[in-house]
Amino acid sequence: MFGRRKKKGAAEDAAGEAEQVVDSVDAEADGEGQSERVRLEPEPRPDGPWDSSEVRDPAEGRVDLGGLFVPGVDGMELRVEVAGDAIVAATVVLRDSAIQLQAFAAPKREGIWGEVREEIATGITQQGGIVDEVEGPLGWELRAQVPVQLPDGTGGFQVVRFVGVDGPRWFLRGVISGQGAVQPQAAGLLEQIFRDTVVVRGEGPMAPRDPIVLKLPNDAQMVPEGVAQEEGASRFSGGMGQLQRGPEITEVR
Repeated sequence: MFGRRKKKGAAEDAAGEAEQVVDSVDAEADGEGQSERVRLEPEPRPDGPWDSSEVRDPAEGRVDLGGLFVPGVDGMELRVEVAGDAIVAATVVLRDSAIQLQAFAAPKREGIWGEVREEIATGITQQGGIVDEVEGPLGWELRAQVPVQLPDGTGGFQVVRFVGVDGPRWFLRGVISGQGAVQPQAAGLLEQIFRDTVVVRGEGPMAPRDPIVLKLPNDAQMVPEGVAQEEGASRFSGGMGQLQRGPEITEVR
């Protein structure tokens, strides 16, 4: 099931809130301290994510989104997210967890994940959130409590995980929300989806951090928000009725 969304579902709210925080600090980072940061060459990726040049048939077992080939898993729902007229991110929803995938252009011989982690952490803490940098199954990541507004208007926090990997001239970011963030040990399948994703950077010139634009698959079935697809209609169907606001949100009084 594919959904074209500008508003996130329950398991994705934290990713959207955190992305707004990240966007707010990107402009500041562009003009401050860039020359002082040391960028290291990308680390080896023996377990992925993969560059399109490293995979014989990227479409095998994956959904073709143009700039990304996303692994297909039974029971999942795949959503695309738009900025203006461009599709810039894909979110895989699996039961009560989700991972948002977004790829960006990067320098040929310099990784940017360390720099991006610093900016994300700064943005979240400036907004009153809490961030821990830990070494997880996908390498260095941020586990954050992001400030959000609860449905009743009170303030709270939602737990999210920011993961990232530098590739050849690209950077892939993942934002895990829902139970996969609250209980990282339950996020194994989401982490495997991240590892097995293939990035298609293309040969055209792109400025570092420009999003790699995605496209809808030719056979995509668009489903309006809130409408569940009949069971068995697609092997990628999920059914958002399973998603509920869980313990990842804690009220602040």
